[in-house]
Amino acid sequence: MTDACVYLVGTGPGDPELLTVKALRLLQNSDVVVYDRLVTDEILQLIPAGVSRIFVGKQSGKHTVPQDEINSLLVKLAESKRTIVRLKGGDPFIFGRGSEEAVYLARHHVAFEVVPGITAASACSSYAGIPLTHRGLAHGVQIITGHCQGDLPLDFDWRSLADADKTIVVYMGVANISFIVDRLIQAGLAETTPAAAIENGTSRKQRRLLTTLARLPQETRQAGLSAPVLFVIGKVVQLADELEWFTPGEIEALQPAVAFEKERHG
Repeated sequence: MTDACVYLVGTGPGDPELLTVKALRLLQNSDVVVYDRLVTDEILQLIPAGVSRIFVGKQSGKHTVPQDEINSLLVKLAESKRTIVRLKGGDPFIFGRGSEEAVYLARHHVAFEVVPGITAASACSSYAGIPLTHRGLAHGVQIITGHCQGDLPLDFDWRSLADADKTIVVYMGVANISFIVDRLIQAGLAETTPAAAIENGTSRKQRRLLTTLARLPQETRQAGLSAPVLFVIGKVVQLADELEWFTPGEIEALQPAVAFEKERHG
């Protein structure tokens, strides 16, 4: 029997057609799938009948399965299963805790592979009509988390972060967006800096809010936006109306053109 392998697979942020070919092949040839809360139903429907599914989703302050138990679960599954797919929204190594799981697997001598996914910063901004970089508007991107482990206070170099010539992308920032905005303004970023909030990016339920940095917290609350929300701050946001192309609700279920044959050995 082939040695077990755990595949840490990124699914992208929602649209099933953003899956990589490799991610789809592994899904359709898996023995067991361990998946997170942000993996969409459309992607879960691509898992063949009979494949074991284990939900280990978590959100801020409400962990269905603690991270250390997820780590142990992956090692345990590897003792008896040949192909384990650890399915994560976005990219496993960008605020997905995939590197923590990979370290644990490596230290327990379990083979693993990482399958990158399109991260929310790239996909959600694109589906909202916002380029992360644009000549004359932004020559770099800064990606930060808006929520720290154990609810510890956010501790960034705010002066460095408040760079008007770069785009700031904030993951998991709904609870702390007022704090983040206040610190950026105090550090010198103009209150009138264009800003956006994107809820459920790339999915049928996507909502996009365009505003300014100073008004971002208030308008996010007034719109009733809730996680998952990605915040984009910077001059590139001013292009959103001109570059708008995506109509939420038009995503179709993925119908793969290539059927991957499932092979069983032993």
